Amino acid sequence: MDDQRKSKPTVRARADRIKDFRCKNLIAVIENPSDLGNVGVIIRNVNALGVEKAYVVTNRKLLPDDRQDMRAKRKLGAISASAIKWSFVKTFEDTNACLDHLEKNGFVSAVTSPHLKGRKNVVLHEHDYTPYKKLAVWFGTEGAGISQSAVERSAFCINVPMFGIIESLNLGTCSGIVLYEITKQRRAFQFRREKKIAERKSAARSPEP
Repeated sequence: MDDQRKSKPTVRARADRIKDFRCKNLIAVIENPSDLGNVGVIIRNVNALGVEKAYVVTNRKLLPDDRQDMRAKRKLGAISASAIKWSFVKTFEDTNACLDHLEKNGFVSAVTSPHLKGRKNVVLHEHDYTPYKKLAVWFGTEGAGISQSAVERSAFCINVPMFGIIESLNLGTCSGIVLYEITKQRRAFQFRREKKIAERKSAARSPEP
């Protein structure tokens, strides 16, 4: 019992220390996942890479509606390595409801997809993700891919370049690769911006010679 009491402040202290490294206004959206395993893996990636939130679009009741009930779901906790306990996860019953919510709050959506004719397509590591103040990145299922509704209401499609005989990635791997690149860029941008703000404040406080 004493050991448990000692460990809780340590975990909370770590959560407080890494708070500044989270990418603000970045959401990963999992659209119509076919099994709980994929949800758990992506939530683990979301937490490990510092993505602010995860949204799950599903009408299959894979997840409880209440966040506390999600955290209490043992199978999900085991798959996500308990990342569910430290992540903000929200569910939506359908794609359009999720898109309506995102657009109402000023988010731009991007979908992960192979090159799509008639859409703006970007190669993952060649695109700049920092101009988007609020960004939601969508991941579809391995079988069906991303929905047409999400594609039509997205700003662009993100392509992951592949050079092997097998030109596909499982959902967990794809989300890890895509979110790593995007969080790397946005975190560096956040640090530069915060440094400039701190420098301006310091200069304003300094007395003139």
